[in-house]
Amino acid sequence: MPLLVGALIVFGFLLVMFFIFASYFGLWIQSQLTGAKVSFFNLLGMTFRKVNARSIVRSKIMATQAGLDDPEITSESLEAHYLAGGNVQQVIRALVAAKKAKTISLTFREATAIDLAGRDVLESVQTSVYPKVIDCPPRGAVKPSLDAVAKDGIQLKVKARVTVRANLQQLIGGATEETIIARVGEGIVSAIGSAANHKAVLENPDVISKAVLAKRLDSQTAFEIVSIDIADIDVGANIGARLQADQAEADTQVARARAEGKRASAVAEEQEMQAKIEESRATLVLAQASVPEAMAEAFRSGNLHILDYYKLQNVSADTEMRKSIAGSSRGAVETNYDKP
Repeated sequence: MPLLVGALIVFGFLLVMFFIFASYFGLWIQSQLTGAKVSFFNLLGMTFRKVNARSIVRSKIMATQAGLDDPEITSESLEAHYLAGGNVQQVIRALVAAKKAKTISLTFREATAIDLAGRDVLESVQTSVYPKVIDCPPRGAVKPSLDAVAKDGIQLKVKARVTVRANLQQLIGGATEETIIARVGEGIVSAIGSAANHKAVLENPDVISKAVLAKRLDSQTAFEIVSIDIADIDVGANIGARLQADQAEADTQVARARAEGKRASAVAEEQEMQAKIEESRATLVLAQASVPEAMAEAFRSGNLHILDYYKLQNVSADTEMRKSIAGSSRGAVETNYDKP
C-alpha cells in the first residue's frame, strides 16, 4: 500500500511537470532557436511572478533579431518594465524603429522612461522620423483663426500650420503640443502687431514665419519646430477706427456730463439769487410797514404837522409823475431808433 501511494505521488508530480513543460516548451524552443536564450526555469518563474511570459519572450526575440546590442535589454529588465505597468513590446518596437532610422539615438532606459511617463514612445519615434503637422489654432477651437491688429488698426485673421519633429531628449518633462500652439499663436500676434500696416503683412506673409521662428519657440518642449507656414490670412474689421469712435463717444459723454454739471450749478445759483431777492423784498416790506408807525409817532410827538405831511405827499406825487414822463419819453426815442 505505501508503495502504491508513493507511485501515485511520483506519477502526479511527473504529470504536472509534463504539463508545465508542454506549456512553455514552444516559447523555450523559440527563444533558443532565435538566440534570445530565455531559460526554462526563467519562464517557470515568470508564472509565479505573474508576468506574461509570451510577451517577454516575443519582445526579447524581436530585440535579438533586430540586432539591438543594448546590454540593458535582458529578460529581467523586460520583466521589471512589465511589472511597472509599461508596454514592453511597444518599447522594443520603438527601439527597432530608432535603429532602422540611423539618425535617432534612443537607449532602452530612455525608451522605458518615456513609456512609463505616459507617452507613446513608438509614436514619438515615428514623429521624429516623419514630422507632424499641427494646425494653429487647432481644429474645433472656439475661434477658427488667430486675430491680430497691425499698427494701422486693421485686424488680420490668420491660420497657420506648424511642422514639428519629436525631440526625444526633451520628451520627458518637455511641454506638449498645446504649448507649441500657444507660443506660435503668441508669436504670430506679436509679429502682426509690430507691422507698420496690414498691407505689408499681406504682401509678405513669410515675414510672420521668420519672426516667429527667430524666437525659438520650441525651447523646453518635446518638439522641434521645422517650419511655420501661413495657410490663410484674411482682413478683418477696422479695430482702430472702432476704438477711435468709442473714444470719441466717451469724450462726448464726459463733455455732456461736465455741461450738465455746469447747468445744474447755474440753476442752483439762480435759485439762490431768487431766494436773496425774496429775502430783500421781505426786508423792504418790513421797512415800508415801519414808515406809517414812524409817521404816527412823529404826529403824536409834534415833530410832523399836517402841512408837512401834505408837502411830502406832493413831493412824492411829483416824483412819480417825473418817472412816468421819463419812462414814456425813453420808449418813444427807442421806437424812433427802431424805425428804418
